[in-house]
Amino acid sequence: METTKLYYEDAYLREFDAAVLSCREEQGRYLVVLDRTAFYPEGGGQPADHGVLGGVAVTDVQERDGVVCHTCAGPLAVGSTVHGILDWQRRFDHMQQHSGEHIVSGMLCAAFHCDNVGFHMGADIVTIDYNADIRWEQVLEVERQANRYIWEDHPCRVTFPSPAEREALPYRSKKALTGTVRLTEFPGADLCACCGTHVSGSGQVGLVKFLSCQKFREGVRLELVCGGRAMAHLCRSWQQNRSIGQQLSVKPGDTAEAVERQGREVLSLKARCAGLEEELFRLLAEQYRDAGEVLLVRHDLAGDGARRLCDAVSHTCGGRCAVFSGEGERYQYAVIHPGADLREFVKHMNDALHGRGGGRSGFAQGSVAADEETIRDGIQRLGEVIATHVIPRPHGDVEKLLPVLK
Repeated sequence: METTKLYYEDAYLREFDAAVLSCREEQGRYLVVLDRTAFYPEGGGQPADHGVLGGVAVTDVQERDGVVCHTCAGPLAVGSTVHGILDWQRRFDHMQQHSGEHIVSGMLCAAFHCDNVGFHMGADIVTIDYNADIRWEQVLEVERQANRYIWEDHPCRVTFPSPAEREALPYRSKKALTGTVRLTEFPGADLCACCGTHVSGSGQVGLVKFLSCQKFREGVRLELVCGGRAMAHLCRSWQQNRSIGQQLSVKPGDTAEAVERQGREVLSLKARCAGLEEELFRLLAEQYRDAGEVLLVRHDLAGDGARRLCDAVSHTCGGRCAVFSGEGERYQYAVIHPGADLREFVKHMNDALHGRGGGRSGFAQGSVAADEETIRDGIQRLGEVIATHVIPRPHGDVEKLLPVLK
């Protein structure tokens, strides 16, 4: 016997009474069938309702061959009458998302002569796939049109036309349909075959907001939030923008320009620091001119600084140069000896310092899991570096540059 679907009779029904027709245990859960239900089963891209049946939590709802099965946390006595209470906040959120998706899909499909080929209502966002190349600016224009339609509060109509009547209707559907078909209409915006629950009027959607438009397969994938989700998103965005404005001492409406200005200033400072770092490397290289084998362990290098410092010193020291940069037990290294085969040296060094890496003729780089003392002891035990040069702090002209770099 098919379950009487109260959610189709009244999508706003929050509580109901029903008779328990069956209850069976399956892997620690209880699958309950009622004679009637207001719990919507997963389908048409809309997640299942949650709530309580007879004081027991309902965690999933599925339909098969017209019978709605409720997954419950505990058993319910067959033949008893139970009281059901929906998680209304969850249901109404789903109704807002689903109705909002219908409105924007109807407008997008009409405007760009395309189809909605994918729809997923996630816990945070709705994703919709279209088989057309739609630009972001065009999406935003449809968003404006959809919100105007929503605020005009058009009614939502549900009909069950006959096959002959359907042939004359321009309704959307992802597949050919036979038998009884339920059509959901937002007049002037969308007419679509749908088994989901919807708001009674477009005004209850409240607001739609597109979040992104990305190339996907032969078309685009849009991310959308509606109703309460859209309001929550705008509130978070406003609060974040306000915080950014306070940090930059500008009004919330001026943050974009302020961030761009700060970005240009950061790039300028980075260029200046890079120039000063190059000068520091040049002075260090001069300090180690003709020093032979050189080992440097430093804690103030970022990015590829170890490689660049090693390259500078290797051109003046007249031997092999190894530079380790990091702190704690994580260091990056670069080793340069122009024209020499470093493979054997690097292999032994990696074994001694729990490292990994390699390179080509005359150059190697990688990382080690060792602290500074272990690095120095390990290199000395290798017997490959003749002189170990350690500078606790630069001096002379080098020292003058450090305050600027900091």
